[in-house]
Amino acid sequence: MKPLTGITIVTLEHAIAAPFATRQLADLGARVIKIERPGGGDFARGYDERVCGLSSHFVWANRSKESMTLDVKTEEAQVILSRLILEEADVVVQNLAPGAAARLGLSYELLSSKKPSLIVCDISGYGNDGPYRDKKAYDLLIQSESGFLSVTGTEEEPSKAGPSIADIAAGMYAYTNILTAVLERNKTGKGKHIDISMLESLVEWMNFPLYFSYEGAAPPKRSGASHATIYPYGPFPTGDGKTVMFGLQNEREWSAFCSKVLRLPDLASDARFVTNSGRSEGRVVLRKIIVNAFASLTAEKVIDLLDAAQIANARVNDMQAVWEHPQLMARNRWQEIDSPVGKLPALLPPGSDARNVRMDAVPALGEHTEGILVDLGYTRERIKLLRQANAI
Repeated sequence: MKPLTGITIVTLEHAIAAPFATRQLADLGARVIKIERPGGGDFARGYDERVCGLSSHFVWANRSKESMTLDVKTEEAQVILSRLILEEADVVVQNLAPGAAARLGLSYELLSSKKPSLIVCDISGYGNDGPYRDKKAYDLLIQSESGFLSVTGTEEEPSKAGPSIADIAAGMYAYTNILTAVLERNKTGKGKHIDISMLESLVEWMNFPLYFSYEGAAPPKRSGASHATIYPYGPFPTGDGKTVMFGLQNEREWSAFCSKVLRLPDLASDARFVTNSGRSEGRVVLRKIIVNAFASLTAEKVIDLLDAAQIANARVNDMQAVWEHPQLMARNRWQEIDSPVGKLPALLPPGSDARNVRMDAVPALGEHTEGILVDLGYTRERIKLLRQANAI
């Protein structure tokens, strides 16, 4: 039995933040009923067709769920949704525009008055109140609003993170807060309202640069793939045209790096570089020294020297190299899941193994609508009429 077996989640979700949160709850055994628009469904289904015709985002964030199509703007569908929540749900999750859920009768205040044990999680860009409540919020916009772009990129130009980190951050905090609310309800019997904002989630991750800039101090400089305040820490080219990533954390490592990797032991006591602050301030000169030392070496040789000196390092992998990563393969982290286009690889959630996690199919749009309605007591004839009315 999985940890959340017996917990049912009804979710009105799209894109990444809410789907990522509920997929992790499904991983733990929760039954997740995903409400989608008839015809198109979650608009993330249409982001691309890179996974044998399916969207890469959708495959990632939606396995192990049941897809139910409801046109929640119709009266018939609203009745079905209300019954589903009040009769079946332990948790309701939604990342509709602020105020939209309330207009559909899905506010925590209304739902909890009918079902006090219900947990309701709202996910939005800026939260359910405040002057930014109704401002549209996409991942890149929150990366900008949170200050993330101001410390990411090069000196010449800011850069966004490749993955949707604002959505992911909000999804993670929704996930952990829902788990906490379930634990609390086990003790009190009472539900809870959870208000997750993408802005607050990503600003939490920005606390290092915030404190670094405390009381008007200069913020960390944008430094590309290098660390803003620790040096050397970042990517360096090697003689075979490849790149090696490594980082130093203390003076013991600096000394070992100079003597065992660069083969320049006297550099360790060079007054310009004896402290991390000095090395960071002198990074232009120091980089030239390192690049020159690596110019006659292959990337593999540099990694061997770094390993021998116990200096943390990594290869700069592309996506294909990650698919084939020997560590992931050795630990059997790749599994197979079903989908509308056949078997697909899927990564086991961190901290889990194949024995204690649920990894079921990615659902086709509306695949489970009829079965859910039958469970609610609807007859085949009534379901047919609902289809004809475009309510489902």
